[in-house]
Amino acid sequence: MSRFIQIIANPGAGQEGLNLKSVQAVFADYPVDWDIDITKQAGDATALASAAVAAGADVVAIYGGDGSVAEVAAALKGTDVKLAILPGGTANVMSVELGIPRQLDAALRVAVDPQSQVRQVDLGSVNGQPFILRVGLGLEAAMVAGADRAAKDKYGVFAYLWAAAQNLVAPTLAHYEIVVDGATFSSEGLTCIVANSGNMGQAGVNLIPGITVDDGLLDVIVIEQAGVKGFFDLIGAVLGLSQVAPEERTARNRELGQQFRSTLRYWQAREVRITSDPPQTVQSDGELLEAAEVHCVVQPGVLKVLVPAASA
Repeated sequence: MSRFIQIIANPGAGQEGLNLKSVQAVFADYPVDWDIDITKQAGDATALASAAVAAGADVVAIYGGDGSVAEVAAALKGTDVKLAILPGGTANVMSVELGIPRQLDAALRVAVDPQSQVRQVDLGSVNGQPFILRVGLGLEAAMVAGADRAAKDKYGVFAYLWAAAQNLVAPTLAHYEIVVDGATFSSEGLTCIVANSGNMGQAGVNLIPGITVDDGLLDVIVIEQAGVKGFFDLIGAVLGLSQVAPEERTARNRELGQQFRSTLRYWQAREVRITSDPPQTVQSDGELLEAAEVHCVVQPGVLKVLVPAASA
């Protein structure tokens, strides 16, 4: 029986746009029907995905960045409809986390191949809004705010590094009040991150070792002033700026993560509330939020994502 795949495309993502000839060529090899919808503004991807669920779609494939993926995830959580990711954004961190190919043709085959595996992953919510990667206050959010669409189109992920460097000229320490599953902690730092995924946008490079998207927990991290160098060492690894031979890169990245871990305050939680003094910019999966308090909750295993079939 023919399956139905609903594609949702964000035309503002990335630089190239979705190549419909590639879609037709790849999907023609399988007994599948498909259609495509285009988003025009924030929230459209959630509405279009909800309509696809109601219409009986087997798979919803999203072409866009991590923010678009989070919007579709909001509609698919708790359903049997599979999510397929067609990386079309600047960083595409969730696709890297799950081993989904960056090349469009290969990602399309993951979406359509009945042999593709299904991975059940956690979804977070921040003030009622879904996120798949992480929420950040302070420096990380300032990186997002400073990397506008034109900069990302021109410089790619380097736009985030430039934005971060600008914000470190006169860094502002904040005092965080953090309630982790009912227990209250205080800390000072440049940024506070609530992570569902620890991936930094490159295979093998993680914010700290051990963060996974299917452990049923959120990871809460405060980067103190002493940890800023480690944070930028990790970003340098992502951008390929470190002078390390390719065969040594995985071990070096793991070492960087362990060194960075030693400079952090760190907790795991199912629910966390955060306030900062002074108030800081907040980002969720690359989108800026207006929030005096950040309230995050994890929803374990509610999202079914198509990933490449295991190698024989």
